[in-house]
Amino acid sequence: MSTPNKSPRRRAREFALQGVYQWLLSQAQLTSIESQLGEVGGFDKCDRDLFLGLLRGTISNASELQVGFAPYIDRPINELSPIERGILLISTFELIHRPETPYRVIINEAIELAKGYGGTDGHKFVNGVLDKLAARVRADEVEANAQQRRAARNGDKG
Repeated sequence: MSTPNKSPRRRAREFALQGVYQWLLSQAQLTSIESQLGEVGGFDKCDRDLFLGLLRGTISNASELQVGFAPYIDRPINELSPIERGILLISTFELIHRPETPYRVIINEAIELAKGYGGTDGHKFVNGVLDKLAARVRADEVEANAQQRRAARNGDKG
């Protein structure tokens, strides 16, 4: 699952995705999921606090999180692949509940998860949904980023 060059935070997101995936498929107990993942090779190299925060926060807020991204998907939630659904749940949780993480980092990490674990074009779908969601839940940050990009482009033309 993890290669040596992955950051502890990337690994935490991968393990959180595994846990959310397991929960979506089996409705297993959170404590059981945490225990099982804690024994997987490479777990010791992940950011454990981030993993626990993402896994617990995502599962305990899943209904609210689905309501958050549902307006931006092109099909019913139950028709999403469990990987896409898990990525959107985790990323929506981060966008709403972890303002210290820049939205562009959250979206990039989601895209990388989708490329690594999802279907062929799943990363494009995830990117589109999260871009729209970020514009709503992180409007000030998204606008500030757009202004910085415009200023950089205008500075390059001068």
